[in-house]
Amino acid sequence: MSDAHRKFGAADGKGSLAGALESAWQCVAFYFALVVLALVCLAWFPFAWILRRVLSVDAGRRVGRAVVQRVWHGYFVLLRTLGVCRFDLSGLDALAGQPAMILAPNHPCLLDALLIASRVPDTCCVMKGDVAGNVFLGPGALLAGYIVNDTSVGLIRAAVAELQRGSPLLLFPEGTRTESAAVNPLKGGIALIAARAQAPVQTLIIETDSGFLGKGWQIFRKPALPITYRVTLGRRFAPPGRDHAALQAFIAELQRFYAGELDAHRIRD
Repeated sequence: MSDAHRKFGAADGKGSLAGALESAWQCVAFYFALVVLALVCLAWFPFAWILRRVLSVDAGRRVGRAVVQRVWHGYFVLLRTLGVCRFDLSGLDALAGQPAMILAPNHPCLLDALLIASRVPDTCCVMKGDVAGNVFLGPGALLAGYIVNDTSVGLIRAAVAELQRGSPLLLFPEGTRTESAAVNPLKGGIALIAARAQAPVQTLIIETDSGFLGKGWQIFRKPALPITYRVTLGRRFAPPGRDHAALQAFIAELQRFYAGELDAHRIRD
């Protein structure tokens, strides 16, 4: 064998070894991160359960939301340190301390609410009933006073109350994770809440280069790593009028906005 072939073979072998080590590390880091997540949630469970019964509603809300923000901020730092994820969430910092508004992101994956709550203080999230009943997430979410969207009337009443209290309200206009290429048809609830509370709607654009925890993705299925998440501020919409035509026009305008923005700002490899 010539010297050139020997050198090529050695380099190829080193490259294969490095690739194998990198793949092994990614696998270890990913499942280690899941174990940490489960342990943190389970550790908070008894404290959240007790605090919800001994604190006033207002005090529980403050404590619960502060813990959510700090815990998830720390967890995303861990994911970045492990090389599992890359985050660009700095645009959200501009929302701290602003008057109450509806935060309206698109919804590519299950992490979306946590990305936003980790950076925007006192965020009130609208959640599905199955989250409230989840042993890992439910007790903390209930302590934080998050709104369960079990009935339309109850959701609208509670959402308006949160906005009048001065808290930012995190509401996904799609109502569920995105299934189409850009954005699902939007639900009308966001227009009703904005109109009744006379609160502006701040759109947020969430971009990712992975389908991880999107619709149908099982949590233990490891994706290609690292995953990139970016959240940017979109257009801020003034609240609509309360009449049916104004509400319908508002939803149609939101739909066009998301479709255009997501098409223009897609993350590329």
